[in-house]
Amino acid sequence: MTNKAEKYIEYLENSAFPYTIELKDQPEQIKDYLEGIYNTIVLKDIVNRKKITDVMMLKSILRYVFDNIGNPLSSKKIADTMTTNGRKVDSRTIEKYLEAFMESYIVYKAKRYNIKGKQYLKTLEKYYVVDIGLRYMLLGSRKMDAGHILENIVYLELLRRGYDVYVGKIDTFEVDFVAQNQKGNHYFQVALSVRDEKMLERELRSLYSIKDNYPKYLLTMDDDPKQDFDGICKMNARDWLLENDD
Repeated sequence: MTNKAEKYIEYLENSAFPYTIELKDQPEQIKDYLEGIYNTIVLKDIVNRKKITDVMMLKSILRYVFDNIGNPLSSKKIADTMTTNGRKVDSRTIEKYLEAFMESYIVYKAKRYNIKGKQYLKTLEKYYVVDIGLRYMLLGSRKMDAGHILENIVYLELLRRGYDVYVGKIDTFEVDFVAQNQKGNHYFQVALSVRDEKMLERELRSLYSIKDNYPKYLLTMDDDPKQDFDGICKMNARDWLLENDD
């Protein structure tokens, strides 16, 4: 395993909160620290500020969002799932809780953007979490969905680089991220591996559908050299994370 691969796994398990660096190789202390952050944000901040009475429901919804990073979600879908599981709740309550999570910067919402129509859409947003280590602490390793976790990490890095980030729609295809700044758009597809030819074709298809000349990237975990597919830059996601934004 390369040093970059080891660092990536360490980042996933240990969190990106600054203090965790000082707790390196102390997993129990890191867990305690992350639990402290979780309890402070959820119990003290959100519950008190929003005057939440059903704390168990609040925690259940947060776990659900953490468990569904990168999946299209709506307040109705979450409410229906909770009700099916025996915890009846309405969509308005879900919206209130989601808004509280976002106000506390524990969860981020990526709205959808119609690339061809150049308009923002109001349905089927995706949610991403502020820290993968926090998700790992809350859900455990059995919930380590590597593909969506990589997507989450790319999303956070795009925010860090100063972009406004949306989920793209082009005809019937989806682009994982449309990253916008004053210079224009950058387009990103994120996949664990595209060494299978059909998978490569599928991931490139949506980017090929975009006819403008803004930069387009396919980021994967494959340890392969950079490649160019008709202007689409395919590269290792860890390398992209470590480079300076252009």
